[in-house]
Amino acid sequence: MEVREEIERLVETLKVYQDAYYIDGKPIVTDIEYDRLFDRLVKLEKENPEFILPSSPTHRVGSDLTNDFPEVKHTIPVLSLDKAYSKEEVLSFFDKSIKKDGSSLSFVAEEKIDGISIVLYYENGILVRAVTRGNGEVGNDVTANIATIKDVPLDLKERIDIAVRGEVFLPKKAFEEINSRISDPKDRAANPRNLAAGSVRRLYSSEVASIPLKVFSYEGFWRDKAKQPKSHIETLLELKRLGFNINESFVHFSFSPKGGQELSFDELEAWLIRKNEERAALSYEIDGLVFKINELDVRERFGYTEHHPRWAIAYKFESPQAISTLLGVTCQVGRTGRITPVAEITPTFLGGSTIKRATLHNQDYINQLELAIGDTVSITKRGDVIPAVEDVIEKNKLGNVTYQIPKECPSCGFPLKNDGAHTFCKNGECPDQERGRLAFFVSRDQMDIDSLGPKTINILYDLKLIRRLDDIYKADYNSLFGIEGFGELTIEQLKRGTAESKERPFRVLLSSIGIPDVGKKAVDLLANSGYTSFDKLIQASKNDDIDSLLAIKGIGESTAKTIINAFKDETLLQLIESFKALGLHVDEDQDNIKENAEEQIFLNQIWVVTGSFDNFNPRSKALKEIEKRGGKTTSSITGKTTHLLVGRGGGSKREEAIKHGVTLVSEEEFLKLIGQMVEPVQGTLF
Repeated sequence: MEVREEIERLVETLKVYQDAYYIDGKPIVTDIEYDRLFDRLVKLEKENPEFILPSSPTHRVGSDLTNDFPEVKHTIPVLSLDKAYSKEEVLSFFDKSIKKDGSSLSFVAEEKIDGISIVLYYENGILVRAVTRGNGEVGNDVTANIATIKDVPLDLKERIDIAVRGEVFLPKKAFEEINSRISDPKDRAANPRNLAAGSVRRLYSSEVASIPLKVFSYEGFWRDKAKQPKSHIETLLELKRLGFNINESFVHFSFSPKGGQELSFDELEAWLIRKNEERAALSYEIDGLVFKINELDVRERFGYTEHHPRWAIAYKFESPQAISTLLGVTCQVGRTGRITPVAEITPTFLGGSTIKRATLHNQDYINQLELAIGDTVSITKRGDVIPAVEDVIEKNKLGNVTYQIPKECPSCGFPLKNDGAHTFCKNGECPDQERGRLAFFVSRDQMDIDSLGPKTINILYDLKLIRRLDDIYKADYNSLFGIEGFGELTIEQLKRGTAESKERPFRVLLSSIGIPDVGKKAVDLLANSGYTSFDKLIQASKNDDIDSLLAIKGIGESTAKTIINAFKDETLLQLIESFKALGLHVDEDQDNIKENAEEQIFLNQIWVVTGSFDNFNPRSKALKEIEKRGGKTTSSITGKTTHLLVGRGGGSKREEAIKHGVTLVSEEEFLKLIGQMVEPVQGTLF
C-alpha cells in the first residue's frame, strides 16, 4: 500500500471510530486499537508532511457535534490526553517533564471518569453556557440540559468570569435502576456512559431532570489571571469553595511527601495496583487515571500539541478477560469491497456487558491465531471498549482447521481477490458496496444530507428507489407515502435535504463520489493545480496525461494512475453527465476563488511555529494562515527556514532560530501582517 493511500484510509477509519464513540456513544474499536492506528498516522504524517489531510484527526480530536443543538466556539483548549499503559510509561512522563523543566516538579493523579466531557462558562459568577467538547474548537450548547444537574452551580460564590472543565456521568446504581425499568433488553443502554451521553443530548430538559446525572469538575481557567491559583491542587480546592463538585480521590506525587494523599514516586506501582483493585467497588465507572503536572506556570511553559497537552497523560487500566467459544465467522463487505471477518462467539459477560461478536481484522490475523470454529478463546475489552479475540486457549475437538475467508463474496457471490493483507470483492455492482457508497456519499463529511442516514438508505435501496448516486436526486420520494416511517414531514425533509445538497461545491462532490485515493486532500491538490472541473479531469484521462498529475506535489504515481483510469470508466462518466443535468456543481466557480483568495505575502518563505498562543490554539490555525498566503511550513528549524512565529515558551526553537539568523515574529506582529489585529491581543478567554 502506498503511503498516501494508507494515510487516507487511516483518516477515514479513525473518523468512523470517532463518530461512533462521540456521537453515537457506541464505540466500535478498543482504545488500544484506536491509539495504534492514531500513532501510525502520526508517524506517517511526520515522515510525509506533503500527504497530511485537512480532515486528519491529528489536527483535531475526535468530534461529538450534532444538529440538535447550537454550535459554540470554545475559548479554552479542549483536547484529548496522551496515553500510557504501564507504570514505566508514567514514570517516563515524570522523568522527561522534570528534566525538561529542570526543577523539582510534583504531579497530581486523579481518577479518569468514564463519562461525557463538558465545559461550563461563567460570566460575573452566572452560568451562561454549558458546551460539549465537540471537536475541541466547537461544541454543542446544552446549557438547558446541564442546568438540571444539581452538581452544576447556577451562580458562584464570587462574581468572577471562569471556564470550568468537568465530566458528566451516571452512577452505577442509578444506571442499573433505569435499565431495569426498560422491558425490552434491546432498548437498554450498554453501560452508564452511553446512557449519560444520550441524556445530555435529549431535546427536552424536563426529561434530563428526571435522570440523576452528576458532574465532577477538575479544571478551572480564570479570565483574570491574577486570580488563577498557582497549582492544580489549589485549583481543585478553589473550585470546591466556589460550589463545584470535585472528586477528592486524588493523590499528590512529589519529592518530599508528607503522608496522607501525598506520596513519593517510589509508591507509584503500589498505588496503581490498589486503584485497579478498588475500581470495581466505586459507585461510578472509571477507565483509567490521569497524571498532571501540579505547577500551573510549568504547564503554561510546556503548552500543547495539536492533539494533547504536554503536561498531562492518561493511564489506561489493563483490559478484563473472559473465556468463550468461537461459533462462527461472519464476513462483512465495505463500500470499497474490503471484506472484514467478525467472530460470532457464545454470549459472554465481560466488563459490564454481554459480548456476542468481535472483529477479526483480516485473514492474516486469523492465521496468526490458527483460529478455527469451535475453539475456546480468550476475549478482552482492549481499553475497556470493544471485545477482541486475543488467543486460542483450547483447540476444538471437532477436527475443524484454521478458518478461511470464503472464495466468493457473501453479498453478491463474485470471486474474491487478495490485495496485501486484505481481501476484496471487485464487483462494482455488489449490493453491500452500493449501499456503502450511498451511505458514504450522503455522510456529514461529504454531501451532508442529514435526512438520508444509513437506515433510510437501506430502506430506499431495498425498495429499489435508489441504487446509483444520482438516484438520490431522481427518486420519487412521494411514492413513500403509506410506508411505515415515512410521513409527510419525513418525505419533505428528504426532498429538502437532497435539494440543498445540490449546492455543495465541486470539491465536495468530487471527494464524495468515492474514487480510491482521492480524498479531500487530493481534491484540494488537484483543484489548486487547475483541475477545477470534471471536464478537465476527463480530458486529462483521455490524453493519458499522467505526467501533469505527477507534477502536482503530493500526487504519487499510484494515485495519478487511479485518477486516469477512474475517468475512463463509462459508469463514472455517465454519472457525471447525470450530475450535470441535475444541476450539481461540476465546475468550480473561478470568480469566487479569486474573490476569496488571500494576498500571497508569504510567498517563497518557510515558517516554523512554536510556543503557545492566545489566538491560534491549536497552532495549526497559524500554519493554515501562513499556507493560505503562499508560505511553506515545517516542524523544525533548518538552514532554509526564513521565519519563526514565537508564542509563549518558545524554548529551544527560539535559540536555534537566532543561531540561523531566522526572523522572529511575535503573535501581535503576525496578526498585523495578516490583517487580523484584535484587541486585546492577550489575556482573553471569552
